[in-house]
Amino acid sequence: MDVYYIDGKFVPSDEAVIPVTDLAILRGLGAFDFMRTYTRKPFCLGAHLERLEASTRKIGLQFPWTKDMLAHLVMETLSRNSHKESNVRIIVTGGSSPDFMNPQGNPRLIIMVSPLPEMPAWWYSDGIYVTTHVTERTLTGAKSINYIQASIALEIARKHGAQEAVYVVPQGLVLEGATSNIFAIAAGRLITPGRGILPGITRQVILDLAQTHFSVKIRDLFLSELLDADEVFICGTNKGIVPVVKVDDTFIGNGKPGPNTSLLIQRFSDFVRTYDAPLIAL
Repeated sequence: MDVYYIDGKFVPSDEAVIPVTDLAILRGLGAFDFMRTYTRKPFCLGAHLERLEASTRKIGLQFPWTKDMLAHLVMETLSRNSHKESNVRIIVTGGSSPDFMNPQGNPRLIIMVSPLPEMPAWWYSDGIYVTTHVTERTLTGAKSINYIQASIALEIARKHGAQEAVYVVPQGLVLEGATSNIFAIAAGRLITPGRGILPGITRQVILDLAQTHFSVKIRDLFLSELLDADEVFICGTNKGIVPVVKVDDTFIGNGKPGPNTSLLIQRFSDFVRTYDAPLIAL
């Protein structure tokens, strides 16, 4: 059974509870961050903790922990679990509130460790299908526990046989996936949206790795450009880099994963295989 850290205690997952008066339950008020391990080490832990603090403060909650303290708690929680590789979810809740509305400066901290799921091999060999969904993140740049938009978008995508939903706005701009960031490759340029998104940690690693291979452009990306791109891929913590071969009714390129995407998959794989950064390096 998994072991979690819940508000000061390490407990078995089936004993992990918080009061119903917590604003995370009453109002969906809370922030989180999510990472995975490679060789049992949390990947880019410092960057994830930095983003967690930024998200927490952006939604109006206090953040009374140091990153060193959180890094220690993450490592201790991992040590109490025996998975070959793990997902780590860190949640800061709104805390209990007597008026069921306003935070009282008493956020709760939750750290959940679970087995890392294996992504389908065909995603990488054949590529995936994504649908577009007209919506946008409620609070740009904050990783909130409120995932209503993402849940709705993903449910619609799955009903159409797609593996991801990509957010677009009525003006025709592409933003991000419900659980991923998105990239297009066109004429040797690597393009990814830079505003209206949650900048992913994996996204930043890819941007750094791509500098020596592509002209990298962080700018507005129009849906028409995406559909006309030579290659498209998404990225995320669990997914790594996943080729996209179809968007709505349009096949991308020749409908197969492209060589540039394959190159970046290999570069990313090489990077994570040798990754050995300090726990809170940013």
